[in-house]
Amino acid sequence: MKRLLATLSVLALLTACVDTTGISPQSSKTSNPKSNPNAAVTVTEYGDLQCPACRAAYTIIDQPLLAQYGSQINFVWKQFPLTSLHQYAMAAAEASECAADQGKFWEFLDTDYTNQDQLNNQSLETWAKQLGLNMDLFDRCTKSHIKRKEILAEYDEGQKLGVQGTPTFFVNGQMIQDNTLDSIGKAITDAEGSIKQKL
Repeated sequence: MKRLLATLSVLALLTACVDTTGISPQSSKTSNPKSNPNAAVTVTEYGDLQCPACRAAYTIIDQPLLAQYGSQINFVWKQFPLTSLHQYAMAAAEASECAADQGKFWEFLDTDYTNQDQLNNQSLETWAKQLGLNMDLFDRCTKSHIKRKEILAEYDEGQKLGVQGTPTFFVNGQMIQDNTLDSIGKAITDAEGSIKQKL
């Protein structure tokens, strides 16, 4: 027990000593580039980068949704790491936010979901290199855990909205109960109709 406490103390000190120059604690991720940031309808997904259901949704919901409705929606992705279920969920969330600082969040997400069965701490670094990230900046960002507070804020926001698992989708703030492309598409159409009625 004493050895564990000593190890944790050393890790805490090392984390505190990481140079965070040029790294922001805020999230730099943007709306999906295949969507319209000025759209009146926003689709928000709360996801976990180690969640197999999120990986499936990325292929059978996210991609077709963006292909069909991309110009009509603002597509936003929020962190909801299920750390009690997925060992690398937080590390992957932090890595994706550090990649976002270099404009590569969506590329990192794609790489993660394509190679999710290989996810571990080493693969996160390998993927960052493959994406051509500045590795000094990336490593300092991940080792400092500077993004964790923002990630946990998104997680807490999701919980307050009723998110209990991943993926969970919202259309203009309304939770979609049935995670299917048809249900989300109908909610988008309904939201657009509601907005037109108010004009």
